[in-house]
Amino acid sequence: MAAEDRPEGAALPGADGRLRCPWGLSAEDYAAYHDDEWGRPVHGDDALYERMCLEAFQSGLSWLTILRRREGFRAAFSGFRIKEVAAFTEADEARLLADAGIIRNRAKIQATIANARVAAEWPEGELEKLIWSYAPEPATRPVPRVLGDVPPITPESTALSKDLKKRGFRFVGPTTAYALMQACGLVNDHLADCWARPYGTTA
Repeated sequence: MAAEDRPEGAALPGADGRLRCPWGLSAEDYAAYHDDEWGRPVHGDDALYERMCLEAFQSGLSWLTILRRREGFRAAFSGFRIKEVAAFTEADEARLLADAGIIRNRAKIQATIANARVAAEWPEGELEKLIWSYAPEPATRPVPRVLGDVPPITPESTALSKDLKKRGFRFVGPTTAYALMQACGLVNDHLADCWARPYGTTA
């Protein structure tokens, strides 16, 4: 089926002929992220903390803006190693506010440090255990065929958000929590015809 004949919001063919979620074709950076990362299971406290922080920084902005600054974020936040970020001082906060390689939003920077301090108090693996406990059973979720089938929030993301906030995390609203779930493979929101959907199963 030609691209112009496909339903609005359906997967579209890229230059290589593979069908992809439409957003994965909108920029070269998106294509690599869509193909190699988005929706694939992410494990490990530091890795999940990084995704949580980046999704929080994305709030109100384009994800492409964050993606293009990701290496800058990693350099600024010590590779998002929880224990190292938890030890950041006021001098580090001032350094971050002057760093043009990241988004210089004071509230988000402070939340990133505060969230690390919360997670640093937990036993290793506890953050991963908490986040993944909210992954729904794949069989209970309908397979999205067009972008309009993908929800902005779900009962699970709302519950995850409430749990994280109760434990002291900031900038983890239901929409951000759902973006985290999508990015880290807790849910598989690749469209039905997308070539990458089989790689987005939970594990």
